[in-house]
Parts: sequence; C-alpha cells; structure tokens
Amino acid sequence: MIVTRVAAMALMFTGLSREAAKFQARSAFTGSGFTTQESEMVVTHPVRRQIVMLLMLLGNVGIATVAATVMVSVMSTSNSAWQTQVLLFTILVGGITFLWMFFSSRWVERHMNRVIAWLLKTFTDLDVRDYVSLLELSRGYAITEMLVEPRDWLAGKTLASLRLSDEGILVLSIRREGGIFQGTPRGDDVVQPGDVLILYGDLDDVERLDKRRAGFKGDQEHALSVEQQEEFEAEQRELLQALEAKQALESEISEKVEKLDGS
Repeated sequence: MIVTRVAAMALMFTGLSREAAKFQARSAFTGSGFTTQESEMVVTHPVRRQIVMLLMLLGNVGIATVAATVMVSVMSTSNSAWQTQVLLFTILVGGITFLWMFFSSRWVERHMNRVIAWLLKTFTDLDVRDYVSLLELSRGYAITEMLVEPRDWLAGKTLASLRLSDEGILVLSIRREGGIFQGTPRGDDVVQPGDVLILYGDLDDVERLDKRRAGFKGDQEHALSVEQQEEFEAEQRELLQALEAKQALESEISEKVEKLDGS
C-alpha cells in the first residue's frame, strides 16, 4: 500500500485527479489492465508512463515475493501444533486488519502525503508540478471530478435547475463523452449520464451529491443541503462581523494609546 500511495502521489503531481491517480497506481501495481480514457492519458504522458512502468516492475517482484513467503510459511507450519497454526493465523489477520485501518485513516493519509510529496521533490528528478496545492485547498475544500450515472439526481437536468451553488458546490467545467470539453458551462446546459463534472466544494458535500439518486428523496436531500449551506454561510457572516468588530476595537484602543504616549 505504501508503494501505491507513493505512486499515486507522483501521478497527482503530473495533474491526475486523486481518484484517477489511485486507480491507475493500483491497476499498474496489480497488473490489471483497463482500457479507459484515463489509461490513455497515462501512456501518452512521458512522466506518467515512467511511473507506471516502475510500478509494474515492483508489482511483479512484490507479488512473487509474497507468494513465495506464504508458501514457505505454510510448509514450515504444516507439521506444527494446531495452537501454533491458530496463533500464526491470528497474527496474520490482525496484521492485515491493522494495516487496512491505518492506511484508511484520513489523518494518516494527509501526513503521509506531505512526507511523500517532500521526498518526491527532494530525491527525484521527475518533471512534476505541485498540482496538489490546487486540488487540495484547505478546510476540506477541493477541486475534484464526479462521473454522472443514469440513476443520479443530476442526470437529465440543467445546471440552472440543479442550483448546486445553493449547496456550496460550483461546476467549473464538464467533460462529455466523445472528448467534448465545456470549459465554461452555462445554466441551460443539460447534465447527461456519462458526463464528468469538475466541481469545487467541500469534499463531504460532493461525496453526498455523488450518492444522491433521482426522485423525491433526492429532492429532499437537495433541500436539506441548501438549508445547511445557508446556516453555514450565516455562521460565517457572524464570525466575520465579530472579527471586524474586534479589529475595529483594537484599532481604536491602539490610537488612544498612541495619543496618551504623545501627550
């Protein structure tokens, strides 16, 4: 998992989205081949191709090593007492569970990505740019992609009728099937199944939007998201007003202190 995490981060530096980078890294490491537009984007890019080729090599070596280790372990414990076999099995399951929980942690991922990014910049000569600083902004906000499926709440509606901005989500562009790219989508553009939307917003909000299905329940979820966004914006306005009042008070106090010192 560490190898694929490093590779995914390197692919993200070349401009791939987080999900696309993870998928391509795991696909190359495991030797699974998928003919997609993302795969074409990888093989036609010299730096991405270099990363994927290295991943394929490491994947073949790693799988062979793991298989040999497991076979040796099984053969060495086949004649052991059943208590020993149970203990080894428990340790194996516990270790796999721990690793899965460890690498699934967002806190671990965030700090590990920083370390990986520093290592890639310091010890490699890859011609990369820091797209991560753009894709990963702050406080959970990011630029990300979302594939529209036929059953999605978004499908078959215009951007104006969706009112995604009321939920705090902005549609930056649309990539349609056939390679058509709309860099400046308009309100009367209809979202079709198969479209890939490039969105800006809170990642949790985008994830909930991606899971939303068409129908009455989807409309209710939209209304609830709009209400929550309005409450959030009201809280932000109150915090901003409080901050401005505090700054004005501090400025007034500072001016009075300067007058006293001058007198």
